[in-house]
Amino acid sequence: MKFAVIATSGSQHRVEEGTEILVDRLENKEGDKISFDAILYVDDEAVHIGTPTVNGTSVKATVIGHERGDKIRVATFKAKSRQRRVKGFRHDYTRLKIDKITS
Repeated sequence: MKFAVIATSGSQHRVEEGTEILVDRLENKEGDKISFDAILYVDDEAVHIGTPTVNGTSVKATVIGHERGDKIRVATFKAKSRQRRVKGFRHDYTRLKIDKITS
């Protein structure tokens, strides 16, 4: 089982070839091919641990589409002043299909 740990948008994701992942929204269009060069860990025949990244490796992915997460409602309340406020938030995601891990 070949997998890697990539860093994108300030977070780390464990990926395998052929799987789909959700990452923070990227400014790429559907169908675009992208490459991640910030690879922190690769496990194939041998284990490669980056300091901080593994040199000579990359992960190729295809943008499947853009999605929005579930709505999160945040409420504020102050006692004795009738002050109430409810705000909503939906996070934007990009769905990626991992095509190839090269090491």
